Amino acid sequence: MLRTRIIPCLDVRDGKVVKGVNFVNLRDMGEPAAHARFYNNEGADELVILDITASKEARGTLMHVVESVANELFIPLTVGGGVRTADDVRVLLQSGADRASLNTAAVENPGIISESAERFGSQCVVVAIDARSREGGRGWDVYTYGGRKSTGRDAVEWAQEVERRGAGEILLTSMDRDGTQIGFDIALLRAITSAVSIPVIASGGAGEKLHFVEAVRDGGADAVLAASLFHTQTLRIPELKDYMKTMGVAVR
Repeated sequence: MLRTRIIPCLDVRDGKVVKGVNFVNLRDMGEPAAHARFYNNEGADELVILDITASKEARGTLMHVVESVANELFIPLTVGGGVRTADDVRVLLQSGADRASLNTAAVENPGIISESAERFGSQCVVVAIDARSREGGRGWDVYTYGGRKSTGRDAVEWAQEVERRGAGEILLTSMDRDGTQIGFDIALLRAITSAVSIPVIASGGAGEKLHFVEAVRDGGADAVLAASLFHTQTLRIPELKDYMKTMGVAVR
C-alpha cells in the first residue's frame, strides 16, 4: 500500500506567495524560498508551486522563483503555471523541478500531455484540474486561466482523458472549497478517484486534521494538499502526520 503524501502548496503571484478564498481576494504571505526552507525542514513529502497568473498574463513561469525554491529543497518539487509546450516542461525540469503541472495548456492543446509524457516520462507530468460544481449538482465543470474561464468540459471525463494521454498524476482542486477550510469536496474526489487509476492529489477546503483523513478514507485521495493552513502554522505537518497515523492512514 502506498503511503499518503502531505503536500504544501505555494500559490505565487508577482514572485510572492499569496492565498485567497475561492480563487479571489488574494493576500501576500511572503517569499517562496523562505516557505520552501520551512517545509523542507518541517517534514513535507513534496512541495507544489503554482504561478497562478502566468496563463492569464500570457507569460512563462517565473524561473528565478523556481530556482530559488529548488535550492532550498531535498524533497520533490512540482511547478505549474504558464507551461504551454513540452519545451517549457524541459526548462522547468532543468531549473530544478521534478514534475511539471499542466492546466490551461493541457485543456487547449491536450497533445502537450502525450508529448511531455513521451519525452520526459509520465512521472514528470501532473495535470491540474480546477473544478466547480454545476447548478443543481449535476457534476463539475473544468476551469482554466487560474479559475477565470469555464471550459464547459466535464471534470470526470477530462480526468479520464488526461490519464489516457499519459499523465502520471492529477492535482484536483475544488474551486467551491478553495480557502474555505470547511473540508475537501468528497463527492468530487470520489467521482475522480473512482474513474482513474493514476494518483490523485486532493486540494481545496482543508481546515482541520480530520479533513485530511476524510480525503483519503472517503475520497480515495493518494495525497492531500493545503496552503494557508500550513502557511499560518495553524496546523503543523508533524502533528498532522501523527494524527493521521492514529486514524489508520498510512503516511510517510
